[in-house]
Amino acid sequence: MEVQTQDKFVLDGREFILLGTAHISEASIVEVERVIEEQNPDVIAVELDEKRYESIENPDSWKNMDIIKVLKEKQGFLLLANVVLSGYQKKMGGKSGTKPGQEMVAAVNMAKELGLEKVLVDRPLSITMRRAWAKTPSSEKFRLLSFLCSSAFTNAEMSSEEIEKLKQISEMDNMLSELSESFPVVKEILIDERDRYIASKIWNSNGNRVFAVIGAGHLRGVKAYLEQMADDDSLSEITEIETVPEKSRKSRIISWLIPALIVGLIVYGFVIGGKEKGAELLSSWVLWNGILAGIGAIIGGAHIVTVLVSILGAPLTSLCPFVGIGFVAGAVQALIKKPTVKDIENLQNDASSIKGFYRNRILRVLLIFFLSSIGSSIGTFVGGASFVAIFSRIFNGQ
Repeated sequence: MEVQTQDKFVLDGREFILLGTAHISEASIVEVERVIEEQNPDVIAVELDEKRYESIENPDSWKNMDIIKVLKEKQGFLLLANVVLSGYQKKMGGKSGTKPGQEMVAAVNMAKELGLEKVLVDRPLSITMRRAWAKTPSSEKFRLLSFLCSSAFTNAEMSSEEIEKLKQISEMDNMLSELSESFPVVKEILIDERDRYIASKIWNSNGNRVFAVIGAGHLRGVKAYLEQMADDDSLSEITEIETVPEKSRKSRIISWLIPALIVGLIVYGFVIGGKEKGAELLSSWVLWNGILAGIGAIIGGAHIVTVLVSILGAPLTSLCPFVGIGFVAGAVQALIKKPTVKDIENLQNDASSIKGFYRNRILRVLLIFFLSSIGSSIGTFVGGASFVAIFSRIFNGQ
């Protein structure tokens, strides 16, 4: 039995036509154009945000990206996740010869041709990614990035038939169910919150006959929220999910407390254990942080100078909440091996393979940023754990 991917209903005297699409489906492009011609809407809503719409209008705008500025603004992890996802989607679309999101482009173009109002209904990607990252427990962040990378680098290819199945709600439900079980917080941010956000933008549009092009995975949730908004208009207020949550006071205190504790333990070691034990504590902290950060940089294919900077800088940056070794190592690598226009042009293609990450200078900077950060984080825990053994010997008089 075929599952419905188009829904048409009336709420408060207004007509809504929702079309669920697969973002890498050629048939979805044809379907968008057909439904617009048949339904004759007065407003066309598309699952795009301002940035992605600008990239459609000016496809060369991303060539001005400053990778050092990205790292300085602490967007490195978000950019890494974004390019991995984009690379995966591009790889899937390659089988059908369709670029991701072309059905949205078709809807925007038809709105222009017909002189219809266009409404961008998706939440800015940067906010979505930052909310997802901020709400993901620290213990889950590495597993999440590993999951994304393993998905991006898979060699499995989808047939045209399998791509079309992405439009079937039953297939999409299975995928979202798996995501929900593995990463419930991420599913809440990427799916549930966006369902409400998209529904709110559609509900607050000016049209009496609104046609909305959205990913198939959002179809059921968006309709449910629209129906709830018809009963209670206050649900269309989305201020709380439009911003990135600030760090709690507790988190800010901890970010300073841990470095202060480490420094305090080293000083205390000198006081009660003398120079020898104090030096052992200090060297343990320096070696674990520096060596593991350096190993991360080496695995990322860093220049020898970047590796040395990682080794020397990690013990210090681990004690400073304002700057991480990932930023320092990434910035040094970008200065030594400056990214070229070609690297930017090939960003999405290279992001779909491991070789591409090492070939592309921008992606290699991100890789070094990520791996040196992970190395230093592990070094912090291992170095801190080694303090226990050292203090144990001090108190036992060894």
